Amino acid sequence: MASLYKKPIVKNDPKTGNKIKTKSKKWWGRYRDVTDKERRVPLAADKAAAQTMLNELVRKVEREKAGLIDPADAQLKRPLSDHINEYESYLCAKGNTHSHYFKTAQRIRAIAAACEFKRINDVSASRVQQYLAELRHSGRGISTSNHYLRSMKSFTRWLHRDRRTNEDRLIHLSFMNSEVDRRHDRRALSCEEFSLLIDAVRPGKCIESISGPDRAMMYILATWTGFRKGEIGSLTIKSLRLDGEPPIVSVAAGYSKRKREDRQVLHPELVTQLKEWLATKPNHGPDELLFPVSGRAPGGTERKTSKMMRHDLAVARKKWIAEAKTEAEAKRRENSDFLKYRDSSGLFADFHSNRHTFITTLERAGVRPKVAQTLARHSDIRLTMGVYTHTELADETAAITALPGPPAPNRDGGSGTAEAPGNGRPGDSGHNADE
Repeated sequence: MASLYKKPIVKNDPKTGNKIKTKSKKWWGRYRDVTDKERRVPLAADKAAAQTMLNELVRKVEREKAGLIDPADAQLKRPLSDHINEYESYLCAKGNTHSHYFKTAQRIRAIAAACEFKRINDVSASRVQQYLAELRHSGRGISTSNHYLRSMKSFTRWLHRDRRTNEDRLIHLSFMNSEVDRRHDRRALSCEEFSLLIDAVRPGKCIESISGPDRAMMYILATWTGFRKGEIGSLTIKSLRLDGEPPIVSVAAGYSKRKREDRQVLHPELVTQLKEWLATKPNHGPDELLFPVSGRAPGGTERKTSKMMRHDLAVARKKWIAEAKTEAEAKRRENSDFLKYRDSSGLFADFHSNRHTFITTLERAGVRPKVAQTLARHSDIRLTMGVYTHTELADETAAITALPGPPAPNRDGGSGTAEAPGNGRPGDSGHNADE
């Protein structure tokens, strides 16, 4: 039932200066909207006028329930901020991670504020395009621009599907090709680089409140499982099954990018190192985070893992250069990209690069592409092979050398049509196809 009431407020008594409890001057109305959600709205100071206003609100709800008013008409009058808040709640209820729905809503609010969108009808495709152009002009990359557009398009699509508006105002906007403006591409570390990195980290000082031994274990676990920062940051002792057949580590569905529990088989040497590392933490509780680097997990704190990698690579590189036996060798090492956080090609070796190293190492070990895709937990093998698998000149040289040679001429002065056995096309047995 709808009703009027005076809202309790606290204010300073003008005579004594003390805080006193009193009632608001305006009457407030309490009623239920078309979704049966309770609404409370300020009305008027005059009770009769307030009752008339409340009756009109109730009448509109009844007409909308009866189908006499298009639901979208009522939604268009609501502040856009209300719709954004409800969209964020919708994403959360769908089981998306906190990081996903928080960042999505954050980008939508940024666009709405910059473009001065107050209602749904204010949303303009041309104004959004202008905002994105200004974003890129300020130094942000195309990939970042696409992230903002993707968030805004998902929001306007939801408004349309949820019958809050009769059209999707951004449906015709398209994404730009981020390949022409890559700002933060990663590289995979070589085996030697990773080994020297771990040697430098283990005795290292605390960075971002994570000790050297803990960072070393975290890097190793990330590089031998392919787990992302949020997934690593959610692990507890309960996540580990070190004595299982096979031993595994599990990521809960709430922290997995695929929204389901993910399990990864552990390498025997990694199991040994994890047991040794856990032995140094006898007071670690079963529900306590092993690596509290992500604010997504309860009890976790958002740590700058890129800062850790940058520092640790710099320490490892400095030590590697200092170990050069000659001045010329030291100069050569200084001019190389070995152990650099960002190499001369602009590729980064940040924390997510450990995932690139994991997937690239699978390829170098001869793991079949489909198995590598499964271990990488990718839905599309093109992502596994095209983005996360990195080849170097040495890999290409080895591959070319492994091919059979091309048909060789008869260097004994013959007709030149003879082929050396085994030097024909790949897979050629040296026999005619009809035989």
